[in-house]
Amino acid sequence: MYDCIIVGAGPAGGSAAYHLAKRGHSVLILEKESLPRYKPCGGGVSPAIAQWFDFDFSPAISVKADTIRCTWNMEDPVSVKLETPEPVWMVRRDVFDHFLVQQAQKQGAELRDNTEVTGIEFKSDHWQVNTANGPITGKYIIAADGAKGPMAKWLGFKERKRRLAAALEAEAVATVPNTNIIDFEFGMVKNGYVWNFPKADGYSIGVGTFIGGEPQDFKKILDEYGKSFGLNISSCKQYGHALCLWNGEQTLHTQNAVLAGEAACVVDPMTAEGIRPSIYSGIKASEAIDQALGGNPGALKNYSDIMNDEWGSDMAWAAKIAGLFYRFPKVGYKVGIKRPSGPQLMGKILCGQLRYGDVAGRAIKRLTPFG
Repeated sequence: MYDCIIVGAGPAGGSAAYHLAKRGHSVLILEKESLPRYKPCGGGVSPAIAQWFDFDFSPAISVKADTIRCTWNMEDPVSVKLETPEPVWMVRRDVFDHFLVQQAQKQGAELRDNTEVTGIEFKSDHWQVNTANGPITGKYIIAADGAKGPMAKWLGFKERKRRLAAALEAEAVATVPNTNIIDFEFGMVKNGYVWNFPKADGYSIGVGTFIGGEPQDFKKILDEYGKSFGLNISSCKQYGHALCLWNGEQTLHTQNAVLAGEAACVVDPMTAEGIRPSIYSGIKASEAIDQALGGNPGALKNYSDIMNDEWGSDMAWAAKIAGLFYRFPKVGYKVGIKRPSGPQLMGKILCGQLRYGDVAGRAIKRLTPFG
């Protein structure tokens, strides 16, 4: 009988496992893939996460990017060097996720990868987690199995408040010496943006839409965008995936279980940043399980409240800004991005130095047409 079974070995699961194991609890991580495993993701990580851990992330960082460059239809560029204490980290998710899990294992957490969960049953005061390799029991569950994982549905979260967004990503090998520049292109796609995130040996290039709208030919957009960097995207392996954007207050706890990471729909609706909020939710979930194991009957409800108050309240501002920016992108680019302070503020938000609430009033005023 484990104190906690964590389903999913992504940033939320690894972070929760690390902090629970560090507090002396018996923890099992179940992961359907074999680690390390590829995960399509731009791989931008806020250096603010370092404050939540007591180990060095350097081995898991591919590149540190200190410059943001933005374009509109590949023209009208603006480039800004970030005035942040630490640049944005660029990671490869197979390396980063596995590194986090390895830190959890050093604290005593167990990992069973290549183990798919086939169902769950609540047995009076604990969970039975069924796998292809037999059943496992745990007092509590953290469901961190991602946007498309079945755990939320099995736990009874039928009507999660979420907005599904679409993304297509490709991994490209660098043909010229790589840079430390994050590229954002805002004119080629409606209701979103195209990105190019540098890695030590190549690029993660992707396109996403964040407020719905008509279907678009993502492959054509990516191919055209890649050519501007001298890359043949059609020859690269491409990965389409869904993003679970935060879409308002929600309940994230149930009987002896909580949702974390993309299963909890924590992705930023403005930038689609998912790694930092996933880690944050994993840490807060671990604190809640720790308190519940210590006898606090309201601990899991407190987790829902904390995520809604501390993360969700700022995401409400992000959603307001995103709604205006992506509906009037040309205005947004002119009044928000072309001012050097715009990308600088974006960088500070990505690096955890600013919250959306700090800039929302000014941003909304600028983005409101005729306002």
